[in-house]
Amino acid sequence: MEPEAQISNAGDNVDAPKPATFEGRLQLRNFMYSAPQQPIRRSPRFAAASESPSPSSSSATTVTKSPSSKKRRQTQTPDESSSSSPQKKKRNRQKSGYAPPSTYAHLPELPDAVAPNLLVFFIGLNPGIETARTGHAYAHPSNLFWKLLFSSGVTPVPCRADEDRQMPERFSLGLTNIVARPSRNGAELSKQEMDDGVSLLEDKARKWRPESMCVVGKSIWESIWRVRHGSPVGKAFKYGWQDESENMGIIKGEWAGAKVFVATSTSGLAASMSPAEKQAVWNQLGSWVKTRRAEREAEKEKEAEKKESETEQVEAAADADS
Repeated sequence: MEPEAQISNAGDNVDAPKPATFEGRLQLRNFMYSAPQQPIRRSPRFAAASESPSPSSSSATTVTKSPSSKKRRQTQTPDESSSSSPQKKKRNRQKSGYAPPSTYAHLPELPDAVAPNLLVFFIGLNPGIETARTGHAYAHPSNLFWKLLFSSGVTPVPCRADEDRQMPERFSLGLTNIVARPSRNGAELSKQEMDDGVSLLEDKARKWRPESMCVVGKSIWESIWRVRHGSPVGKAFKYGWQDESENMGIIKGEWAGAKVFVATSTSGLAASMSPAEKQAVWNQLGSWVKTRRAEREAEKEKEAEKKESETEQVEAAADADS
């Protein structure tokens, strides 16, 4: 009886179907996700901080030092950048010093525009870079020379730098410089070479005998004064017409010399005077030029009338003889 019971039990086990599951031969349950039994793992740095809240802990010290060092770097960076920016500005504003003639030896000198019997013979400092490159006086766009000539009445019409060679014939105006060689600015010239140019100006005045010579800039007159008087002009400096004793090219007993007018610099870098102040100085010269030009025109008309009258008299005498 016992064996039969065993057989029947075995048959029951074989015949009874099992419910459907995911348990197969691979045991898929082993590959299914199961929630972790332990708490989430944290960073050792934060775990150490939570386990030892004491401020004396070395790990806590490390945590507090890190942000402070970042702040220190952040606060230092603007200081360094702010301290470096003024230095850059200073480098950009560095003033130029003396430059020997060899520096601009590749640039040509500018010939004078001159003729006899000029109303005004203008004396500039020296040719600038743009002037030397183009071959025309006061050619830089920022230079006010040509604008002031017209606005003051020295020229009856606006003129350009490329018309400089025509100025003697058209308006009885001449152009020269105290120093012939080009440079970027006046700071690149030495006082000695400016002083050496004074005697050349005197020679040009005696040769061409203009009615007046206009010194375009204070520094030029300072050189002329220094050579003549052996000392700086100082408080004796003034813009406008100078005393007759300061005439240029004087030939004793023969020629009284050219009247001297000291005008403001026309360089765009010259900012010591306002545009209105510069204009006021140039207006003085313009007023004189307009007066003298009108007088010259009147003299020409009189001379023409005189010649015409003489011609008529000669013709009348010839008719009477015939």
